[in-house]
Amino acid sequence: MPSNKLQIGGIIDRALAEDLATGDVTTEALVPADRQGTGVVVAKGEGVLAGVNVAKQVFCQVDPALSVELFLEDGAKVKSGDKVARVSGSIASILKAERVALNFLQHLSGIASETNRYVEAVRGLPVRIMDTRKTTPGLRLLEKHAVRAGGGENHRMSLGDGILIKDNHLAALRSQRLNLKQIVAKARQNSPERPSVEVEVATVAEASEAVEAGADIIMLDNMSLEDMREAVKFIHGRALVEASGGITLDNVRAVAETGVDFISVGALTHSARALDISLDLND
Repeated sequence: MPSNKLQIGGIIDRALAEDLATGDVTTEALVPADRQGTGVVVAKGEGVLAGVNVAKQVFCQVDPALSVELFLEDGAKVKSGDKVARVSGSIASILKAERVALNFLQHLSGIASETNRYVEAVRGLPVRIMDTRKTTPGLRLLEKHAVRAGGGENHRMSLGDGILIKDNHLAALRSQRLNLKQIVAKARQNSPERPSVEVEVATVAEASEAVEAGADIIMLDNMSLEDMREAVKFIHGRALVEASGGITLDNVRAVAETGVDFISVGALTHSARALDISLDLND
């Protein structure tokens, strides 16, 4: 689980407020407050778990008296029928926490599972699968944790984590008539504590200009495989190379075979399908 427990607690509080702001009228009308029971969290599909401890924290924030036993941890591979956790105590409390806990667990496990598919697709090649900042607002900490659980790595957590000069940065500087070498130098001068500068390029010519300008990382954005191979050959170890844009499970291995060092995939977080997980109640 991510280390920032206070931030995670706030995320969970907001999710519970969405579901319980006016109470759980069905449970309160039908289930006696003193009724005890057990719920088992079960995987209904094949994938990789993430968010197990987040789900546990949801149950405990709804009712600290609930007992939550985890059978599996984040990063574990599951198949249909595998038991993930057991929750014991007030049935009313279990029912109130169920949906929010499963929402986190299903969503984050979906991200971990999708990430793992990409990681497996490039297995054996010297390349790393990374996420992007295309995350659900407010859930970045958890979603990037899920990427790691699936075997991927994190790109920048926020805009403050590294210098990445993109096309719109260059557009904003055109009026100053600065060339790319001057822009890279300006970035280093104004942010000396940042160890590296990354530049986004869309053509082989721009990649050439970026490496000559002294960029540490060159991001090849939406390039064809042929252009990627040419750019990697020209850069020839003078900078790290990241491929981004238009990456799918169908083409990720071919992209990796061009020789790039990293492949960043927005779909890991913005398009992952939730893993089917349910809670079966036994009173």
